[in-house]
Amino acid sequence: MMNETGYPVMRTFIVRVENEPGVLARVASLFRRRAFNIESVTIGPTEQAGVSRMTIVTETDGPGARRVECNLRKLVNVLSVDTAADAAIVSRDLAMIKVAADAQSRPHITLIARAYQAAVIDVTPSSLVLEASGTEETIDRLLDALRPFGVIEMARTGRLAMRRGAEAAGAVVALTFGAGARLHQRAELARSA
Repeated sequence: MMNETGYPVMRTFIVRVENEPGVLARVASLFRRRAFNIESVTIGPTEQAGVSRMTIVTETDGPGARRVECNLRKLVNVLSVDTAADAAIVSRDLAMIKVAADAQSRPHITLIARAYQAAVIDVTPSSLVLEASGTEETIDRLLDALRPFGVIEMARTGRLAMRRGAEAAGAVVALTFGAGARLHQRAELARSA
């Protein structure tokens, strides 16, 4: 989807889910059924046992974002959903980049890595592996600077995001899992939404 200036609008959804088998498949299926392309998705444990956090980035307009958020809230294992505007979040991307490097190019690549605050994490006679963290734009610029040397391989996490300030995105204060706890928890989340 495009905004009024003609540029795509990327939306970030911060979704807290129960750490159960099949949750990622259900969430991805929801996006597929609604014909939204997931630009990036990261998932991992949170500070609360039994809860995982998904950061999903997709291109959509305001009504589409509201539809996705409402549909995510209906999924059984979803505990909370927060659609965060870019101004309200801090986001980072992590990349590992393997670059062709011989004795002559190695000092130049190392200087570029330092300029982008990337770390050299592996060295072989024919390559370097760099680890870089920053905004997606910063990682893209680093890649552009390294391409003339020969990027052999790259892996990126996609966007990780966290709300600015003291409030947590979709915080679930106390989780107790059990037969009636999920229904009670969902009722509490529905009242607070």
